Amino acid sequence: MTERLFLALWPGAAVRRTLAALVRGAAAAHGRPTHPADLHLTLVFLGPLGESHRRCVEQVADALHAAPFRLRLERLGHWRGPRVLWCAPNETPAGLVRLVDGLNAGLTDCGLALERRPYRPHVTLARQVGADPPDERPIAPIDWPVGDFVLAGGSGGGPPRYRIHRRWPLRP
Repeated sequence: MTERLFLALWPGAAVRRTLAALVRGAAAAHGRPTHPADLHLTLVFLGPLGESHRRCVEQVADALHAAPFRLRLERLGHWRGPRVLWCAPNETPAGLVRLVDGLNAGLTDCGLALERRPYRPHVTLARQVGADPPDERPIAPIDWPVGDFVLAGGSGGGPPRYRIHRRWPLRP
């Protein structure tokens, strides 16, 4: 299977432990839990890329200037269609919006077909969620200091499913 690439926020150890506890508590009873090493927040899904497109993506990331910011995950919810349990911020921080917008603007010049739906930042906690998911509700806030982003990819298989290819620091 061809590797599907994406740009993402990858949590540090402390945030990952907190998210993993949330997976154990909320997600385990409601579907196939996300492996702790695979927890992330997607910025832009890229899909399978040829070498020239991948180089262009990396050049866009190299040239991007975006300041570090704080992300606060505060609610748990479920999307029925894709059967996904997630956690997300109540409000998308301006720094995250600027990061995603900056990446999308540069990636358009790479000739990539990007997502047309509105951006909804979230961390997937479980997939294949059954018929009785939890109602959307607040959770104890998870404060995530964001200082970098990554190019990651996955091609299926057992957990962990994803691996990081490159990392870029955020800088003003």
